[in-house]
Amino acid sequence: MEYSELYIKRIRELCKKRGFTINKLASMSNVKQSTLDNIVRGMTKNPRVKTLHKIALAFNMTLAELLDFSELNEYCFDDEDEE
Repeated sequence: MEYSELYIKRIRELCKKRGFTINKLASMSNVKQSTLDNIVRGMTKNPRVKTLHKIALAFNMTLAELLDFSELNEYCFDDEDEE
């Protein structure tokens, strides 16, 4: 699974758990609908931290809480991805 797929899965799971649509999440997070659509469709592979922070706040979480889940914590980056 790609890195971007992990946070897409996380966002979708949190929406389902809280009964949010992507549209409602966009409204609550003050993130443009098109931006959020691009993230959850996998078109935006590396969203800005500021955007993820806004999404976290809409879920009443900190950014650290949003990104603290086992699949992401266990993700192994390939050496060739390093910059």
